Amino acid sequence: MRRLRIVHTASALDWRGQEIRILSESQGLTRRGHDVKLICPPEARIHAEAPSWGVPVIGLPIGRKRPLGVKVLYEWLKRNRCDVVATHGATDAWLAALALLAMGRPVATVRTCHSSDPVPRNAPTRWLYTRATARIVTTGEALKKQLIERNGFPEQRIDSVPTGIDAARFRPGDQAAARAALNLPRDRKLIGIVARLRSEKGHRFLIEAMPKDVHLVIVGDGPMRGVLEEFVDKSGLRPRVLFAGNQVDVVPWLQALDVFALPSYGNEGVPQALVQAMLAGLPCITTGVGSIPEAAIHEKTALVVPAENSKVLGSEIQKLLAGPALARRLGDEARRHCAANFSYPGMLDKMERIYSQVLR
Repeated sequence: MRRLRIVHTASALDWRGQEIRILSESQGLTRRGHDVKLICPPEARIHAEAPSWGVPVIGLPIGRKRPLGVKVLYEWLKRNRCDVVATHGATDAWLAALALLAMGRPVATVRTCHSSDPVPRNAPTRWLYTRATARIVTTGEALKKQLIERNGFPEQRIDSVPTGIDAARFRPGDQAAARAALNLPRDRKLIGIVARLRSEKGHRFLIEAMPKDVHLVIVGDGPMRGVLEEFVDKSGLRPRVLFAGNQVDVVPWLQALDVFALPSYGNEGVPQALVQAMLAGLPCITTGVGSIPEAAIHEKTALVVPAENSKVLGSEIQKLLAGPALARRLGDEARRHCAANFSYPGMLDKMERIYSQVLR
C-alpha cells in the first residue's frame, strides 16, 4: 500500500476516549510506515500526551471557531504537503474545511464522529458533512444509523469503525496480585468504573446503587470530581469508595475488580473502557446508550440496564456478585466477542483503506 501523509486535527482541550482513539490510531498507522501528524491547541492535553505515543504534534490556536484558526491552518497546510486531513471535533472540522476551501480543496477530508450527540440539521452543517467531507467515520453502527436517518447523509459515504483495543494487553489476570500491588482490599467485593468524571457517565447512579459491604473503585478524573466526592461524603460512603484519579495503565485496576459498571446515559459510541473491561474477562453492567449494544449484548456478553435507574442497577450488581457462574460466563463470552469484533489491527486496516480511498 502507498505511504500516506495523514494530518489529524483535534480542537478539544479535554482528555477522553476521543483523544486516545486519535493517538492509538496515529501510532498504529505510523508503525505501518505512514507519515502521521497531529495539529491541536498547544494547551490541549493531547498535545502533551502525543510525544509518548510517538506522534509528531504541532501546536496551533485552533481551540475556538475564529478567523485566526482558519488562517493558521491555511498557512500550515500551504507549507506542508499531505494526502488526507482527518478532523475530529466540530471546531477543527469547520476550521479545516474553510482553510481547505480557500486552498481549492487540494486534499480530501475524513470526518470522524466519536459520540452520539445529535449533529445539527441545517444547511451549513450539511455542507460540512457532505460537500466539504469525502468520508464520514463513526465509532459505532448506531451513530452511523443516526446520521443516515436523522440527518439524511448518504449511507455510502459513512463507515462505522469502532475503536480497536489490544486483546494481548487487556486480558484476565491475577486478581489477588493486582489488589496487593494497588493496595486494594483483598477480602471485599470490588465494583469498578473507568471513565472521565462527567455527569453522562452515570457515576452518581452507580454510587447510589452500591450494595452493602461492597467497595467501589472510581478510576478517572474530570469536572464532576468535586460534586461526586461531596455526594459520597454526604452519603456516608467514603470508607467504601476510592477515587483513584487518572491512571497511565488501567490494566491492573481492571484485573483487581469483581464487576465493571458503566451506567452511561448519553454521548457514547462504543466506549473503549467497556471493551477493555470485557477483554479483561470482567462481568460488566452497562446501559443501551449510543453504540454500547454492539459490545454489550444483554445476558450474553453483559447485563444491560435502563439508564438513570439506580434501583435496577443495584439489583443487577447483586445478581452478578451472588452468581459466580453467571459472572464467569458473561466475562468469558465478553472477551471472545470483543476480541473478534473490536481488534486493534482490524481498526487500523479499516482506517488505512478509508484514507487510501479518498486520495485526490
